[in-house]
Amino acid sequence: MGHQNEWNNTNNCTISEFKNTVYPIVYLFIFSLGLVGNLMSLFFFISSALRRKASFSPVNILMLNLLISDLMMVCSLPFRATYYFKKSNWFFGDITCRIMSYVFYINMYGSVYFLAVLSMVRFVAIVKPFAYVRWQNSRRAWAISIVIWLIVSLMSIPLLEVGTWKESGQIKCLELNPSHLDNIIVLNLHVLFLGFIMPFAVISVCYIFVAFYLLKLKKTRQNQRSQLNHKKSCSLVIIVLLIFLACFVPYHVVRTLFLFAERNIRNNGYGESCHYIQSLRKAAVITHCLASGNSCLDPLLFFFVGENFISFWRQKTELG
Repeated sequence: MGHQNEWNNTNNCTISEFKNTVYPIVYLFIFSLGLVGNLMSLFFFISSALRRKASFSPVNILMLNLLISDLMMVCSLPFRATYYFKKSNWFFGDITCRIMSYVFYINMYGSVYFLAVLSMVRFVAIVKPFAYVRWQNSRRAWAISIVIWLIVSLMSIPLLEVGTWKESGQIKCLELNPSHLDNIIVLNLHVLFLGFIMPFAVISVCYIFVAFYLLKLKKTRQNQRSQLNHKKSCSLVIIVLLIFLACFVPYHVVRTLFLFAERNIRNNGYGESCHYIQSLRKAAVITHCLASGNSCLDPLLFFFVGENFISFWRQKTELG
């Protein structure tokens, strides 16, 4: 789901050279940037909690789970990069192949749901501050996190069925297996609605209401603390919306078009559509890289919106 399959290696519509060049470079770049960013965020989380000798706030609990999801993702990227560096030949065994696809989609849809919940929390913090105070319960935040992990883990189980297979003397993995295409299209339609359209609708509604509410409050006088809280809340919703627009929207649109195009090719052949399918396959590679890149962008939330992060960073800088 989301990768190109060469139905016939002899046809001139293949983009093997393109993906074997692009994927290793992008994956290793995301791995380096994402590993540093997320490990720094983890360091700040732990150090901040130890310094204050207090438990995590609900917002930071959600961000911590988002961070764990991102670390899972970036740690899987060297395996993916090696596969494409070796000209699409898998050396790590069938079980590892299944885990790689499983981890990718757990990360992506885990990130989607955690970002949606964070947006809802900040929306409540602005529009219903008294309700937000009552919501400040660490156990509730952990319960929500566990439910999200269960949902995305169960939703991604069908991907464990797709392992390695041999093609033209090579062991294939991380590709679209033609024998699973029909099932993947059905799965994609369900996941598209539950894992993308619904959370994106929630985030968009939160953003619209927050924008209108802050515009209305701007006309009234507020104390400095209220202004800071509203600024942080607005920043979170804007950053989340940008992550969706940059990473998830292009990927889901192109993936859906790509899967239907590949089914059409399987049933009717290439015909004269070689240029179109090549462009679509390349677009699928690019948007897949963008979706993987969300693990590099999420640390922006930790540094710009995470509670106590900015003050902790300033203290560390002054001491250093």
